[in-house]
Amino acid sequence: MSEIVSTATIRHLRGSAQKARLVVDLIRGRRVGEAQWILASTKKYASEHIKKLLDSAVANAIDKNPAVNPDELMVAKAYVDEGFRMKRVRPAPMGRAYRVQKRTCHITLELGREE
Repeated sequence: MSEIVSTATIRHLRGSAQKARLVVDLIRGRRVGEAQWILASTKKYASEHIKKLLDSAVANAIDKNPAVNPDELMVAKAYVDEGFRMKRVRPAPMGRAYRVQKRTCHITLELGREE
């Protein structure tokens, strides 16, 4: 196990939790430098937001303890929860309406130090 050094959370990100989990699964358990490279080369909507979140978690770790070396940090835990759904209405044929649910998600990253 690794001790948790810092955390960062993004809430109400537009996009479904299922699609964000595809990106988060790529970086879970990896070193920070490798995770940043993976996120930079991934062509998904959530990847740029998760990269900013990872940078924020690294900055939180450095602010909390300046002696922390960012190269020793790894993504210890990363999970995505479903947020609220914005419910909208689209016009449909014959005067009817289709209901549209615009999904959101909450993403949490926890960085740990390798032992």
